[in-house]
Amino acid sequence: MIEEIFIRNLGVIGEARLPLGPGFTAITGETGAGKTMVVTALGLLLGERSDASAIRSGSAQAIVEGHWLIDQNGPVAERVRDAGGDLDDGELIIGRSLSAEGRGRATVGGRTTPVSVLSEIGEQLVVVHGQSDQIRLRSSTAQREALDRFAGAELTAIVGTYHDVYRRWLANQSELDLLVAESDRRAREAEDLRIATAEIEAAAPQRGEDDELAERVDRLTNLEDLRLASAQALDLVSGQNSDEAADAISLLDTAKRQLERVAAHDPELAPIVEALDAANIAVSEISGQLSSYLGGLDSDGGRELEALQERRADLAALVRKYGPALDDVIDYLDQGSGRLLELDTDSDRIEALVDEVAADQALVVELAGRLSAVRTAAAARLAERVTAELGALAMPNATLTVRVEDRAEYGLSGKDQVAILLQPHSGAEPRPLGRGASGGELSRVMLAIEVVIAGNDPVPTFIFDEVDAGVGGAAAIEIGRRLAALSRSAQVIVVTHLAQVAAFATNHLRVLKDSEGSVTASSVEQLEGDQRIAEMARLLSGLPDSENALAHARELVETARALDA
Repeated sequence: MIEEIFIRNLGVIGEARLPLGPGFTAITGETGAGKTMVVTALGLLLGERSDASAIRSGSAQAIVEGHWLIDQNGPVAERVRDAGGDLDDGELIIGRSLSAEGRGRATVGGRTTPVSVLSEIGEQLVVVHGQSDQIRLRSSTAQREALDRFAGAELTAIVGTYHDVYRRWLANQSELDLLVAESDRRAREAEDLRIATAEIEAAAPQRGEDDELAERVDRLTNLEDLRLASAQALDLVSGQNSDEAADAISLLDTAKRQLERVAAHDPELAPIVEALDAANIAVSEISGQLSSYLGGLDSDGGRELEALQERRADLAALVRKYGPALDDVIDYLDQGSGRLLELDTDSDRIEALVDEVAADQALVVELAGRLSAVRTAAAARLAERVTAELGALAMPNATLTVRVEDRAEYGLSGKDQVAILLQPHSGAEPRPLGRGASGGELSRVMLAIEVVIAGNDPVPTFIFDEVDAGVGGAAAIEIGRRLAALSRSAQVIVVTHLAQVAAFATNHLRVLKDSEGSVTASSVEQLEGDQRIAEMARLLSGLPDSENALAHARELVETARALDA
C-alpha cells in the first residue's frame, strides 16, 4: 500500500505531503484546489508520460515521491532489486522529477531507472480509475481485459501458452509466405551463384597471387637487363669474365698483404687487417651469389612469361566480374558458397515450415477454443455478480450481460470478442455500454465490476478519480458503501466531491488553496472530528458553518458508520 505521497511544484500545488495508509482515503477540496493533481502525481510515479506543462508556473522543476510498503519477497521487490534498487524494511521509495526543459528522471529504491520500470512495477501495485476510464470501458478491448482479470489463474495459464504458440505461428507463416513469394527470385539467385562459384573455383585464385604474378612478370620482362647488370657486377667483384682490370677481391687481397707486411710495427693496423679480411670474405660470398643468380637467368623465360600473362588475364577477368580486388573475389566465393547452401535448402525449409505452420495452427485453434470456453463460463459468473452489485448501487432493476462472441480472425487474445451490455430496467433492451449508458451509470458499472474482480484478481491499491461523477443521492451513498467494502481487502484512495462518498472514508484529506490560488506546504490537512464534519457540510451545501448543514453532515457520517458496520 501507499504510505505517503510528496508533491512539489506540480500544477497548482507548491508543496504537499499526503499521509495515506490502509483503508479508505477520501480526498476533497474546492474546485481548482489541485485534487486531480494528486492523481496526476500518482500517474507519474506509475510510469505515465510526463508533460513539462504540468510544472507549476514559475518553477524550474517538479518533484513527486511515493512511499510504498511492499512484500520483501514478492515479485515487485524482486523487480526492484533487478533494477538495482533497495528496500528499507519493506519500504519502497519511488521518485519522479520533471524539468521545464523537458528532461526527467525516475528513481526506484534510490537507483536511477528507465520510466518503463515504473510502469512494470505500477501494474502490480495500483489500479487507477478516472472519468477517462468510463470512456475506455466502452471499448471491446477494455471489456475483454476486465473479463480476463475476473477469469483469473485458469485463463492466465492458457493465455501464456496461447501467446507463445500464436507468435510462433505468425513468425513461421511470415517466413513461409516470404520463401514462397520469392521462390523464383531465389532460384535465379541460386543459379547465378552456381555459375559464379564454378568459374571462381575453376580458376582457384590464391590470396596475394596477383602481386606475386606481377613481380614474376616484371622479372621475366627485364631478363636481359638483369643478366647484363649481374655479369658486369660479377666482373667488378671477381674478374671472372675479364682480364683487363683488377677485380674487387684481388684489390682487397693486395691491400691486406701490404698492411700485413708492416703491421708488426704498429698495433693499430691489426683491426684494419682483420676488417680487410672480413671484407674479402664478404665480397667472395657476393661473387658466389652473383654466379648462382646468373646461372638461374640462363634459361629461356619466354614461355613462362606467356603463361604468367595468361594467368594474370584470367585473374583480371574475375576481378572485373566479382570484385574490385582479388581478395574480394575470394571473399565472394566464400560468402556465395554459404548463401548457395541456404538457397538450395529452401525446398526443405518450405516443407518443414508447412508442417510447423499446420501444427501450430491446429494448436492455436485448440487453445483459442479453450480460452473461449473459460471466458464464456466466467462471463456468466461475472454478469451475475455485477448485476447483484448494481442492485446494491441503487440500480435494482438493472441487469448486466457479458457476451463472448466469435471474431473473424485469430488475434493475440484469441478469437473472442467480448461485449458488456446493460439493461437499465426490465422493459428495456440490453444495450452496449458505449450506447445509452449515462456517466453515472457507467461510474456504477465500473465500480461494480472492480469490486467483483477484486475477489479474483486482488490489487494492493485502487485509486478512483471522481468515479462518482454524475451520481447523487442514494446512489452516491451506495457507491461510498461499496468503496468501503472494497477497502477491506485493498487500499482505496478516492478523489471526490460528494459528501455521501467521503462519509465512508477512514482517512479524510482536504486540499486547500490560498488566496492566490496556490497550494502550500500546510494546505493538505488530515481531517478528524469537527473539522471533518465542517468539510462534509461544505460538500453538502457549500456552507461549512451552517447549523443545518453541520447536522446533516453528522447524520451522514453516522449513517455511513452504521451501513459499513
